[in-house]
Amino acid sequence: MAVKPRTDRPVAVIGAGALGRRIGSVFIAAGYNVHIQDPSLKALEDSAAYIEAHKEEFSLMPRISKEKEEICGVGEGVEKKKETETAITKIDLESYTQAPFGTCKAFTDVEPAVHNAWLVIEVVPEKLDLKIETFAELDAKAPADCILASNSSSFKSSLMVEKISAARKKQVLNIHFTMPPAIRTVELMTDGETDPQIFPYLEDVLGECGMLPVTARCESTGFIFNRLWAAVKREILQILSEGVSDPSEIDLLWEHMFKNGPLPCQLMDQLGLDTVAFIENTYIKERGLESKGTVDWLQKEYISQGRIGRKSEKGGLYPPLTRSSSAKETPSHPQSAAKDIYLLDVGLGSNARDVSQVHHNGKILRLNLATQRLTPVMVGQNLPDGIDVSLGKQRIFWTNMGRSTAACDGSVWSANLDGSDVRCLVPQGKVHTPKQIAALESCQEIYFCDREGTSVHRCKFDGSNHETLLKRPTDKNASLLDQMRSWCVGIAIDDERGLMYWSQKGPSKGGRGRIFRAGLDIPAGETAENRSDIEMMWDDLPEPIDIEIDSESQTLYWTDRGEHPSGCALYRAYVGGERIDFQKVILARHFHEPVGLKLDKVNNIVYVVDFGGSLYSVSLADGLKVELVRNNGCYTGITLV
Repeated sequence: MAVKPRTDRPVAVIGAGALGRRIGSVFIAAGYNVHIQDPSLKALEDSAAYIEAHKEEFSLMPRISKEKEEICGVGEGVEKKKETETAITKIDLESYTQAPFGTCKAFTDVEPAVHNAWLVIEVVPEKLDLKIETFAELDAKAPADCILASNSSSFKSSLMVEKISAARKKQVLNIHFTMPPAIRTVELMTDGETDPQIFPYLEDVLGECGMLPVTARCESTGFIFNRLWAAVKREILQILSEGVSDPSEIDLLWEHMFKNGPLPCQLMDQLGLDTVAFIENTYIKERGLESKGTVDWLQKEYISQGRIGRKSEKGGLYPPLTRSSSAKETPSHPQSAAKDIYLLDVGLGSNARDVSQVHHNGKILRLNLATQRLTPVMVGQNLPDGIDVSLGKQRIFWTNMGRSTAACDGSVWSANLDGSDVRCLVPQGKVHTPKQIAALESCQEIYFCDREGTSVHRCKFDGSNHETLLKRPTDKNASLLDQMRSWCVGIAIDDERGLMYWSQKGPSKGGRGRIFRAGLDIPAGETAENRSDIEMMWDDLPEPIDIEIDSESQTLYWTDRGEHPSGCALYRAYVGGERIDFQKVILARHFHEPVGLKLDKVNNIVYVVDFGGSLYSVSLADGLKVELVRNNGCYTGITLV
């Protein structure tokens, strides 16, 4: 379903500077109507231009959808009800006709800007006197049930309420945004009297807007992250003043220890809290520091109870892991396992604003897992399905299925990693419905399947030497269900052994899918239609889609969109040795129609995307499945950079 505002009343943002316009974009991209106020016409004009240029980018922020109970009395017209948002697995025509973006209105005066608002967020300069006066004005001019929030990170909201009514103090809090969409975290904090029901309500709203809300349990100068950052800054300055290191070395260590490695609390659990306490005691003795809030607390609440981290059955700062004893370690922070991920959004999810434009709604997106920021690389694509990358050429390759499966109107494309220098490699008329694509770096070639064309193709990175390697027989007089058994979908290349593997999906949820393999080249004297080296690996599969091969271990992985319980799963099987060894197993299951997958051998995981708008990491060791992203997309392809 499309993201809808909780109420038809606007959100007001007081201050149209760099952060105010970003906060406005967060709500507008999620369908909320926003009033932005600033005394400067220039600031308002710049704000409107920024929102118009970036609202599409903000709309791509992964949204938190969960079953929730809305809170009574928070804003007029909010009713208590159960609302469950589920992933999109079929076309919802109503959602296509509803524009996902809210409206933006600009005001130079406060009173009309906050009229009928249910939430006001002030983003005025960090001057306490100015904020006190701003809150006094908002209290006088905003509706009685309106929530008033400060974006200040320096001042507690309790310091700003001296001139407002006692009743209003229950509706005041801090909501501290940083710089979305690059940083999606937002911190909430009470003024000491805030109605506690407001926090879960706003967490729900902000989650639906693509933010990652965190609520401080009590008032705290600097909130949570700023206190962490303050401690880091103090220690860095101490290191520099003592001549222990220089800025470049400190930044190098930070990048590799925290940005690309385990997070701070995870790292402490990994080291062992007893070890952490020992190390901290050394600093306490050397510097004459207070131990009450650090080591003494750690000893009482954790170490004395046997909760000393990953090496303890009782866990530590995090609960104990429930993993098989033989499992290899998976990355403790899977979001950092790959620097960038390219995703194909086919355009059939709730992000489609108009059903007539579905065939031009596909996107190629770049995802930074560390920040979960989604950036459009290519838009306006015609049902994109498969994607791969050449790191040597720094180019992406993808397939567009075309508007009609009955027509020969598919195409294959290439572009630089940033979406520039777009080239059509295989134009319409040369391929029907191209699906998964595999780039072979050693030969500068791409391989791809053609579903309705019942074939497998190959061409050079520049589109030259296009040839059909395999053409499956089809009987035009046969039923459509029988014809579907020849539909080629997934492709994987074992370059070391000169083999290609492909899937033939069969009818939807029909249990008649198959996987084959053959040589990369047509045997001498044979054709794509009659080649004799084809070997069927498995028959009567639920509905196999995309495939990947680990040449080193000779293990094949594939997604299956078939019926539960054997469908909607990730499979793997050994494909070396004798046929008797080809035992397929389910590595993970219960996806929402999985399609694309990509191996990350360095981190011992495989990524999977599905039609439900989710990206998962799955441990190759024990099948542990972690949902990394879930939003309103409809994903068909994935590759790593």
